[in-house]
Amino acid sequence: MPSGRWRLLPLLPLLACGSSESAWTWDHYAGDAQSTRYAPLDQVDADNFAKLEIAWAWESADVAWKRAIDALPEGEDPPFAYSDKMDIGEFQLTPIVVDGVLYGVTTIGQIFALDAANGEELWVHDPRAYLASQTAWDFLWPKQRGVAWWNGRILLPTYDAWLVAVDAATGEPVETFGEGGRVDLLEGLRGPPARRLGDYFQTSPVAVVGDTLVVGSSISDRPPGTRGIPGDLRGYDARTGALKWTFHVVPAAGELGVETWEDESWRRAGAANVWGPMTVDPERGRVYAVTSTPTNDIYGGHRPGDNLFAESLLCLDGETGERIWHHQLVRHGVWDYDPSASPVLVDLVVDGRPVEAVAQATKQGFVFVFDRATGEPVWPIEDRAVPASDVPGERLSPTQPVPTRPPPFERQGTREEDLADFTPEIRARALAVFERFRSGPLFLPPSEQGSLVLPGASGGTSWRGAAVDVETGVLYVPSITLPNVYSVAPADPSETDFRYTGRSEVYDLDGGAFGPDSLPFVKPPYSRITAIDLNRGEIVWQVANGEGPRDHPELRGLRLPRLGSGVPTGVFVTKTLVVTTDGADYWFPALGEPILRAYHKQTGELVGEVRLPAKVRGVPMTYALDGVQ
Repeated sequence: MPSGRWRLLPLLPLLACGSSESAWTWDHYAGDAQSTRYAPLDQVDADNFAKLEIAWAWESADVAWKRAIDALPEGEDPPFAYSDKMDIGEFQLTPIVVDGVLYGVTTIGQIFALDAANGEELWVHDPRAYLASQTAWDFLWPKQRGVAWWNGRILLPTYDAWLVAVDAATGEPVETFGEGGRVDLLEGLRGPPARRLGDYFQTSPVAVVGDTLVVGSSISDRPPGTRGIPGDLRGYDARTGALKWTFHVVPAAGELGVETWEDESWRRAGAANVWGPMTVDPERGRVYAVTSTPTNDIYGGHRPGDNLFAESLLCLDGETGERIWHHQLVRHGVWDYDPSASPVLVDLVVDGRPVEAVAQATKQGFVFVFDRATGEPVWPIEDRAVPASDVPGERLSPTQPVPTRPPPFERQGTREEDLADFTPEIRARALAVFERFRSGPLFLPPSEQGSLVLPGASGGTSWRGAAVDVETGVLYVPSITLPNVYSVAPADPSETDFRYTGRSEVYDLDGGAFGPDSLPFVKPPYSRITAIDLNRGEIVWQVANGEGPRDHPELRGLRLPRLGSGVPTGVFVTKTLVVTTDGADYWFPALGEPILRAYHKQTGELVGEVRLPAKVRGVPMTYALDGVQ
């Protein structure tokens, strides 16, 4: 929440009901190691969800940090280098609960522990990540999404590139871990020297595989030049912090896949990093991770070839980092289609055959489903022809992988019949925007004119990911229908050695970025929840999530269904409900109040809503203590 005031909602229903689970804890970022976001709880149900009230609230420690800075007398400097741009960013946290204690991290990297029953603050540890580089505040707001637990320790990869371990009972640094409780994640990086912010930083929690901590990274998508920092995956000893292994996502000489980086572009290519949350198979000791687009993520003329292992689902041995299997989901990506949602592990029955599966939802609106032991697709994946690029020096893959099942959960490609047509005037304006740019099918390449692509880089599903009902094998995917315009232009050789630079933009009916009174130029719904039966590879139901702009001045008086608000959301699943959030956000800042919302998981029927005091940027969660959910 933007103010940093964080409130937990689904804690105390007003109706007294029993539960088959007296204690159930959300002890991993995505609920469990398998990233199911499933909680076997049923006290909060369709009958009482709308009656939930705030059980407790905790004012985030970064609020006090900012308040102290703002209260300094005029002319007095804070005790560290400070920029006016330093502020509290988006609270993207999903906390964990272990042994009755709730652990999390604030926007500026302060680790905290609260009593999970009443919200009482137990301790706060401040790694002072904000000391790293004030110039980086021009580049991004800080953000951290969660922490991990291992053997009485809380672990955090900070956004200024340290791996920190603190005692879960006291919040004190674990002195035997690294040097004084932290490990320098910049040490051993390939590529040019990295700043602690802007070039290389951390946002997502580590994956814990046995006694190994697997660490990804966030790397700038658009560096100043063609030479970048490769996004290698690394495994560290959970006891000592010593580096155990490194997996080269951009292969080095002699390694598998190096031939897919033609003209020896592997020597200079950067990114292809794992910036989203990872998933673990504890029984096999494997970690599943998805990688991002290489730089530059809109123009790939400096990295000819398919660029393995970029935009791939990787299965690695957690102890050694050995590759077990992989599948590249986008070849030579130029659409910023980096899959960032957690892979989801679930046991299925497909055509009467048991399958231990991993399902991966993507920005382009696909769900790829594989046997998680072998990497074999559960249903055939076809290589389908896609348009070629006419940008000088750009050579795209002639085909892209497309799963035959399940069907896409998002609209794909841009067509005139998909333009908004609420009124003739709106239709005319939408057509005017549409005709400014190229349009066409999914994987339409960026162009100098500008290419209208749907889903765009911010459409489909995001790092918030999906949830699965482990009892039924039904996957619940939140997504938004958001087109982007991808364009490239000749670069200034005095500023960069890229031949072309790229950009992606969101447009509204007036042909500019979305504003408070904007309307999208495509038809609704603008956000949705889709239920997919992974046993059959079929969509069970799909609903628009949110009212959307029905109260917009140009739409008042029209009898419209729910349009979907276009807000990126996350979900979790219980015995009876699919729970998500909604409300005003940066795509549609004028829309509605922030809401916690529940759907009946079998039918998609809306069963309850609870107003929230501020918007939610992370994924909600639930837990039970002493017989109370």
